[in-house]
Amino acid sequence: MVGIFWMLTTGLFFVAVTALVKWMGPGMPPAQSAFLRYLLGLVFLLPMIKDLRTATVTKRQWKLFGLRGFFHAFGVMLWFFAMTRIPIAEVTAMNYLAPVYVTIGAAIFLGEKLALRRIMAVIIALLGAAIILRPGFREVHPGHLAMLIAAVVFAGSYLLAKVLADEVKPTVVVAMLSLFVTLALAPFAFANWVSPSWSDLGILLVVAMFAQAGHYTMTLAFAAAPVTVTQPITFLQLVWATLLGLLVFAEPVDIWVVIGGVVILASVTFITWREATLKRSPITPPTNATKV
Repeated sequence: MVGIFWMLTTGLFFVAVTALVKWMGPGMPPAQSAFLRYLLGLVFLLPMIKDLRTATVTKRQWKLFGLRGFFHAFGVMLWFFAMTRIPIAEVTAMNYLAPVYVTIGAAIFLGEKLALRRIMAVIIALLGAAIILRPGFREVHPGHLAMLIAAVVFAGSYLLAKVLADEVKPTVVVAMLSLFVTLALAPFAFANWVSPSWSDLGILLVVAMFAQAGHYTMTLAFAAAPVTVTQPITFLQLVWATLLGLLVFAEPVDIWVVIGGVVILASVTFITWREATLKRSPITPPTNATKV
C-alpha cells in the first residue's frame, strides 16, 4: 500500500509537469524550454556534489555519459515539441512505448534473450501505438512523430544508464545526466533564443521541482513494493492526463487513445511481470524512468 501511494504521488507530479509545459504553449522554442528546465534544475544537484567530487570516472565512462546526455537531450527536445502540439493524453499514452523499445534494445545491445511471449508483448504494444495513431484514418501530426522518436532515444538513454549504474554510484549517474543534457541543449537553445518572461522562468523552475520530486517519490515506491505492483498504477497517469486535457485545455476525449494506451501499458506490465517471474535483473524500466 505504501508503494502504491508513492506511485500515485509520482503520477500526480509527472502529470503536473506535463500540464505546466502545455500551459506555456509553443511561444518558446522546444530546445530553449528544455535547456532552461535543466539549467534551473541544476540547483537540485547540490546534495550530490560530494559524490561527484569523489567519483572516479574512466575515459570510457565519460564517453558513455556524453552519449547518454546527447540521446536524452534530443528526446527532451522532441518531448517539449510534442507536448505543445498534440493533446496531453496522446503524449502520455505514447510515452508508454519507451519501456517497450528498451526491451528491444536490451536484446540487441545487451544480449537479453527475447522469448516468444515477450516478442508477442512487444508486437501488441506496437499495435497499441497503431491504435493511437490510426494512420490513414486521421492526420498524423508532427507531434506524434516526435513522440515516436522520443520514445526510441529515451530508451537508448535508459540502456546507457543501466550500463553505467553497474559501474558508478546512482547519484553520479543522475547528476551526470543533468550536466550533460544541459550542455547538449545549450547550442540548440542559443541558436534560436527568445527572451523568456519571468513567468516562463517561474513555470520552468516549478517544472524542474515537480520532475525532481517525481523521481524521488518513484524511488520511494520502488523501495516499498515490487515493480510488478507499482507499474500498473502508472495507468492512472493516462486517466489524469485525459481529464486534465478535457477540463483545463478543452481537449476532447479520444477513446482510441485511451484504448491504445491501455494496450501498450498492459504489454509493459506483462514484460515486467515476466522479468520478475524469471528472477532476472530488470531490463524493462517503469514508464517514467526513461524520462529524467
